[in-house]
Amino acid sequence: MKTTKYYIAAIIAFTTWGLFSLVLRPIHEYPSLDILFFRVFSCSILMILIAVLFKRKKIKETIEIFKALPKAEKRKSVLLNIGGSAFLMGNWFTYIYVMNHVSVKATSLAYLVCPILTTLLAYFILREKLSKTQWISVGLSISGCMLLSYAAIMDMVFSIIIGLTYAAYLVSQRANKGFDKFIVLTFHITLAGLVLLPFYPVFGGPVPTEFKFYLCIETIAIMFTIIPLFLNLYALSGINSSTVGMLLNINPMIAFGLAAFFFKENITSLQITAYGIIFIAVLVFNSHHIFAIKQKMTAISKGS
Repeated sequence: MKTTKYYIAAIIAFTTWGLFSLVLRPIHEYPSLDILFFRVFSCSILMILIAVLFKRKKIKETIEIFKALPKAEKRKSVLLNIGGSAFLMGNWFTYIYVMNHVSVKATSLAYLVCPILTTLLAYFILREKLSKTQWISVGLSISGCMLLSYAAIMDMVFSIIIGLTYAAYLVSQRANKGFDKFIVLTFHITLAGLVLLPFYPVFGGPVPTEFKFYLCIETIAIMFTIIPLFLNLYALSGINSSTVGMLLNINPMIAFGLAAFFFKENITSLQITAYGIIFIAVLVFNSHHIFAIKQKMTAISKGS
């Protein structure tokens, strides 16, 4: 039960991301790169301001912790944080491109593929152990994704690219321990902003003038980037990356619901079946925690 707060953090983060299309679709007419540029620049500026104004003590502590690390650990920390920033940049751009130029369903499929990739990466790289029940859950997820890709192979290709970048981010940050999570996230996003800055004059379009664009960008920056990413990193500090990855299925299931009922995209019975299988897979994977909560609630009700 000590891990409940980490589960809640992950669930809130992925529920929020499931609603991302509501704020991204209204600016679909803007180039994907422009949305990426403004999203990253806005996040970076906001997080630097917060860090400087309210987190100066944590900044000093983080620097001191880093300086005290052995040389090999310093190298590992640098690689993990630079790699984390690169994975985020790749994930954001491919997600925005596919969302605005392929389909909402393709992005939702990406975050169904991602938990499988995360679980496999965590198993082979981090040596995270899985129970037989959890392997059954992975098998169910794979079968659901295979059903979804049956009639849309290119959607699966795009989905694997998006999913792999975020799976790599989750696994790398599970190993990135010992530092304040907000400072780590500030570093990731600021580095992404610095890398993208020289490309903006060349690849950026005309500076947007619509208020709608900036309202959506700031909403994306705060509600759909900073807050859920921080919650995601917090969740990784308490539960393993394969569990966080499996909870990520919440995101595409909400996105699928929006695609079907809000954006009126064509949905088939095959897709409904596949998403149903994946929903069952999430419940199976986390059944041990669900049963633990149920047992505690039963014990509390008997005690009262």
